Amino acid sequence: MDVLIQLFVGLHIIGIAALLGGFLTQMKAMGQGAARFVPGMLHGAATMLVTGVALVGLNQADGHHVNTFKIGVKLALLIVILGLVYVKRDEERVDKGLFALVGALTTANVFIAVLWT
Repeated sequence: MDVLIQLFVGLHIIGIAALLGGFLTQMKAMGQGAARFVPGMLHGAATMLVTGVALVGLNQADGHHVNTFKIGVKLALLIVILGLVYVKRDEERVDKGLFALVGALTTANVFIAVLWT
């Protein structure tokens, strides 16, 4: 079971990297008002959602304690991120504020995962 959990942790990190990497590659365009949500950002957010839900289930099945409040906060942030990226995915230009919000929420999600014990 531990190997399976670690596999999903790795996939979850890949999802975070895709979402945050897509954001970082568009930072210059954001400064010029031409940023857009690239497909990798949507795929990264979806990967985070699927692997995160799987991780909660696997950890509970293995008898580990799961902080449901922390998971709820992370899930709420991810739902907002996923919703924004999904709805605005076909637009050629995304408002700077919305684009920055996705980056800030993604960064907050990472820090919640790392610092909230």
